[in-house]
Amino acid sequence: MSEAIEFVKDLFRHQLQMGERADALTADSVIVGAIPEFDSVAVVSLIAAIEEQLGVEIEDDEISGELFETVGSLADFVAEKMG
Repeated sequence: MSEAIEFVKDLFRHQLQMGERADALTADSVIVGAIPEFDSVAVVSLIAAIEEQLGVEIEDDEISGELFETVGSLADFVAEKMG
């Protein structure tokens, strides 16, 4: 899972332009409402980056609010996609 957490932190660092602030994120870090850069455009950007970097396709029905609750919930999803 740590590989997936680092992958998510890297996404936040670059896609959301959080820079070094992404280093402080943990699996328990809340995303929605806690990270100002996270909005509907960010969701699209993150999904596109995951698809591109992992070479996978994410279906619309896989995307939910629960997916973006915490860094850990997003990392769990990424870990599944990593295989």
